[in-house]
Amino acid sequence: MAIPEDILAANATGRIPDGISLSYLAQSRDHSAIVGILFMVCFAGLLMLIRLYARLFLVKKLGLDDALAVLTMIVYIVFVVLSVVLINLGSGRHIEYIQYVLSLATVRKTEVLDFVAHILYTTALFLCRLSGLAFYFRISARSSKLRLGIMIVAGIITAAYLPQIFLLIFHCKPVTGLWPYAWQDEPITYKCLSWGLVYSVNSGVSLACDVMMFVIPGILIKELHVSLKKKIKLSVVMFPGVFVIVISAVRVWLVVVGQWASDGSWAYNPMLCVENAEISSTLIALSVPALKPVFGNIFSHLTEYTSSHTRSRSAGGRLRSQSKPVSGLGSSTRDDKRLLNWSKRGHDDYEMMPSEISVTRDVHSRGSLAKTPGIRVTNEVNITRAEGERSPSQASSRASASSSRAT
Repeated sequence: MAIPEDILAANATGRIPDGISLSYLAQSRDHSAIVGILFMVCFAGLLMLIRLYARLFLVKKLGLDDALAVLTMIVYIVFVVLSVVLINLGSGRHIEYIQYVLSLATVRKTEVLDFVAHILYTTALFLCRLSGLAFYFRISARSSKLRLGIMIVAGIITAAYLPQIFLLIFHCKPVTGLWPYAWQDEPITYKCLSWGLVYSVNSGVSLACDVMMFVIPGILIKELHVSLKKKIKLSVVMFPGVFVIVISAVRVWLVVVGQWASDGSWAYNPMLCVENAEISSTLIALSVPALKPVFGNIFSHLTEYTSSHTRSRSAGGRLRSQSKPVSGLGSSTRDDKRLLNWSKRGHDDYEMMPSEISVTRDVHSRGSLAKTPGIRVTNEVNITRAEGERSPSQASSRASASSSRAT
């Protein structure tokens, strides 16, 4: 392993004590951490662009949840930049590297940048959770109890955000962006809370907020009167938040390791990766339902094409009718299966629900058409005739006669 020049320079000046090997100080996980962080922000950014495309060009309406998601993405990008800068400065190296190789000015710089970065991290998660609650509030238009519960959760999350920020800002007295190590000489004597205490409290509060956030989809799905199979499909769409809870729990563990382990700074890079993953996964989990207008339409058209192509090959020259998934007699049944009877006010789209095809069927009794009152309406009728079949006028007259007999 090649020894970096900064370590060699520190060793030449006698700053590195005997017994600490240069190869140990040269160990680094910086590259893999930076690659992971950049991948996560790029993936979240791509889904955000698809979400905005769906809302602007397909649904043609932006909501409060979309605006908060965009604001979260902006704050998240700034946090990513600071995370990469902190890693490059050596914040995630062994504690001996920070103490004996880094200059005191660089150590101070990393402490201030870490202070700012974690205010941004806490703010980004707060905005993202508000975006999710705004989305849940919008789709639960006909459930006043659920809306009340969402507003209560929003109040709790806001109340939890304030002490998180205050703990970060007032972690030292007098107030400073520094977080001095025990061996760090400063002209001012600071009385500070331990880094591990502040971060453990903030991480625990964040975990509790994540749990509250993603219990709401469970309530939404529970209130649906649909089959278990469709509830499972919705759970797949609405429960990526489970991974957010797991990531949040992992961050709590890394904070404990970082504070009370002898080489706490070695856990800093993984903690930054987990924090970036927590923001990106929360954004992704809350953006997946908004992608329904894009991917739902694609799969819907593919399904319609495949089914119609199959029917055309098997039906030969028989008369057939096809109902499209827009409206008709099956609409009332389909509305019962929409998530909490979501309203389609303005240009809002029905997000998250799987595309369904409503097909009306004639009732047969021993090979004859049963006599049922009323007229059955379909959106589109495709009629094909094989050679030798009746002319359109004959078919029309026969259809009229059958309709009069049915009524």
